[in-house]
This record gives sequence, C-alpha cells and structure tokens, in this order.
Amino acid sequence: MHREEHLRAELVRVSRALHARGWVANHDGNVTARLDSERFLSTPTATSKGDVSPASLIVVDGDGALLSGTRKPFSELKLHLAAYRRRGDVGAVVHAHPPHASGFAAAGVDLGPPFMAEAVVSIGPEVPLLPFGLPGDPALDSALSSALATADVFLLGNHGVLVVGPDPDLCLLRLELVEHLCRVALVARQLGGPRALPADVVAKLTAKHRSLFPRELSDGYSAPQSAGGWSPPGDDAQSARDIVADALKRLG
Repeated sequence: MHREEHLRAELVRVSRALHARGWVANHDGNVTARLDSERFLSTPTATSKGDVSPASLIVVDGDGALLSGTRKPFSELKLHLAAYRRRGDVGAVVHAHPPHASGFAAAGVDLGPPFMAEAVVSIGPEVPLLPFGLPGDPALDSALSSALATADVFLLGNHGVLVVGPDPDLCLLRLELVEHLCRVALVARQLGGPRALPADVVAKLTAKHRSLFPRELSDGYSAPQSAGGWSPPGDDAQSARDIVADALKRLG
C-alpha cells in the first residue's frame, strides 16, 4: 500500500475510534500525520470524527496552507505544526476531549508525580498541564514547544488532551492510557490520594522510556532520513505499540 494511502486509512480509523469511544463530540478533536518534511495529512475543520473518510482528508504545508483537498484546515492546526517543528521524531499528533482527562484539564489539576510504573515506561514520567490559549496563541505554542523537550502527552488547560507519537495508532494508545490514568487518579484522590513511586524506581522506568522513544529536538520540520527519504517507523514502532498495549492491559 502506498504510504499516503496507508496514512489516510490510519487517520480515518483513529478519528472514528475517538468518536466511537466518546472522546470527541460535535466537530471536536483533530488528527494529523507527517507525510514528509514539508507536507502534513490532516482531518478537516467542521467535520465529525465519526464521518471522516479518506477522501475528506486534506494536505497542508508547514505554514498550514492548503495543498490539496476540498475542505478547510481546522483552527488549532498551528498547535500540531508547532509539535512537528519542535520534534523530528513526531510522525502524528492527536487532540481529543476524553472526559476524565479533560476534567483534570478543565479544573487546572495535573496528575502529579508518577504513581503507576507501566505508565512511566509507556508515556514518560510527566503529563504537563499547559495554560489555556485560544487557537494561534503564541504563549500556548511556546509552552508546548518547551514541554515537548521532555513529554509526549499534554493536558491543555480548559480544553482537552494533546498527544504526539511516531504514528496515529500509538497516539491513540497514549491517549487511552492518559484517560485511564486520570480515572485511576480520581478514585485514588477520593481515598486519600495516590502514593508516588519511589524516585529511584521512576529514574529506572524513565530511562527505559527514553530508550524506547528517543526524542529528536529541532527548530524546523526536519524528520528522520533514510536512503529513500523519510519513512514511517518500523519494528521499533511496533515494539513501542506492544509495550503501551501491555501497559494498558496491566492497568485495566
């Protein structure tokens, strides 16, 4: 299957999964993927994620200008592009409003120190809470750019959740995990609060996470290069997906 055709199918599947799970409503949420160093595949604005189809997807450039497709880009696209600009290893970005995680974001409450080991291996030791900002707010873009140096999952104040990853599938798994963590945290806080993992354990788990998901920080839209140009992650990405999936099973 041609790479772009494959990514179109992935974006459709992830978009419909967000809708089916009740993590988006109305026209909420958006999904993008990196086609190459200059082009990005995207869900369009004003479209239910349950109605997304391969033909409805659009292609934009690094400035958010429409390159192909019959629909318009969504208003929060600059936030996605800021993630691609900052991290060359990011191949996809997903934004959604899963209820429990969005509840934490709306209340301005973060998850605090790590309290479940599997989650640290899968998504790292922190889920930063970023300040509220309207689409295009430079302060929000700047906050995200800084947080991307150490994290892959973000609570957006008074908004929802943003997740980055090598592909849309792993982004969906990470979103699932942070929603599950917020559900667990909510119950734990009713029982006196979750107990933080020991610092030495967190350090070991964080090292494992970083070995599985190395970050490639940049100031532009660079992407990993091979003899044939940029290509999606292969066996390493599959291994990463397996680890996240296993973490979800253990947490469940």
